[in-house]
Parts: sequence; C-alpha cells; structure tokens
Amino acid sequence: MFEKYPDVVSVAQLCEMLKIGKDKAYELLRDGLIKSVKVGKKFIIPKKSVIELLSI
Repeated sequence: MFEKYPDVVSVAQLCEMLKIGKDKAYELLRDGLIKSVKVGKKFIIPKKSVIELLSI
C-alpha cells in the first residue's frame, strides 16, 4: 500500500494519499490521529502512521 510514496511524507503527499484537503489533513495531525513530528513549520509524517490510521 502506498509503495510509490517515500517512508516520510509531506502534508501535500498525505492529502494525495488519503484524497483529502489540506484543512482535513491538518485536523488529523492536530488531533493526533496521524502521528507526526513538527520541525519548524513543517510536519514530518511517517508513512507507517498513515497506514495505521487506515487499519483502525
């Protein structure tokens, strides 16, 4: 699943993966439903976290 994406994805790639908008993506990150690390203004999102969300 999501083989074409790197192990760490951006918010834009997250939106593409889940077919959602940026507002929804940031909501998922803010609520902790997708684990991520914020470095400066950027979110670092492990692809594994996205897969885990889908397997709930």
